[in-house]
Amino acid sequence: MEENSNELNEHSHWKSKKTLYIIMLVILVFTLIVMAINSIKPDRLTLDAADDKLKGTVFIKTNQALIDQISNNWLPNDLFWPTVLLDNMPNFQLGQLEVIRYNIRVLRDNLSRMRTTDKIDPSVEGAFTALSNDPKKWWMPSAESRWRKAHNDLEMFCQGLASGGSYFYARSDNLVELLNQYASLMGGANTRLINAPRDINQVLALDQEAKGSQEAPGRVNVRIPWQRIDDNFYYAQGVAYALYESFRAIRSDFIDVLTDKNSLTLIDKIIEELSRCYFEPIIVFNGDPGSIFANHSLNLSGIFNDARQKVNSLIVALTQG
Repeated sequence: MEENSNELNEHSHWKSKKTLYIIMLVILVFTLIVMAINSIKPDRLTLDAADDKLKGTVFIKTNQALIDQISNNWLPNDLFWPTVLLDNMPNFQLGQLEVIRYNIRVLRDNLSRMRTTDKIDPSVEGAFTALSNDPKKWWMPSAESRWRKAHNDLEMFCQGLASGGSYFYARSDNLVELLNQYASLMGGANTRLINAPRDINQVLALDQEAKGSQEAPGRVNVRIPWQRIDDNFYYAQGVAYALYESFRAIRSDFIDVLTDKNSLTLIDKIIEELSRCYFEPIIVFNGDPGSIFANHSLNLSGIFNDARQKVNSLIVALTQG
């Protein structure tokens, strides 16, 4: 009787352990599947409802499509397991959001106004204000709800373009202002990338007081921690992705200006360079120059910087051409 009781106990114990292992395996598989699904980067945009004969429509529809992408599955404000464990796609989305914000700011201040003294379009102002919300805010209001409001405000602006109540001034000076903003944004993203190599520890920094003095400039530590290497990589990729789509829209809405300034070939090269930024390493390595491992930050930086230099060349062509 005692032996049978021991066997039953052992069998029950093994059955309990087996059930626990199965539960743990199911949780692990579920976590991996959810994280994998939420790590898929978006496809290229396809605009079905854009009227390329009405200036500004393609630009607005492109920004609406980008807003749709981020609002449908916004990750930077996630608080719950397992998506809270992700960091690549949240940074990619933050890069997208930054480009959208730049676009709508220039739309508010320049593209929708004949002169800076003109009244700001209320629908564009509403979109700009909504997009200024804290991207990591979970509620009251949530980031997603503000992105959706921005989308709706841009739809009102589009309707205004169709009815003649709103305006989009596709002039060369407005395009130059937008490109200057892009160049600044790309410069900041590129700085994050070029500071990734292990041999870069610090750079010279001049503060306002030291500029006029004889004192040697101080040094600021700019080495990027290893855990932020992939964060900066995916942020820059998000910027490049949204810029690629924005330049496609610019090519359509500013076709007359670009043709007049003989700049179509140049903007096509910018679009081509930005498309090359869309690659997916299995692991983002930070290898030394002599290592067998790549340095993906520098690989992306090289392409990204080429695109930025061409943006600067386009600015010169539009200004002096």
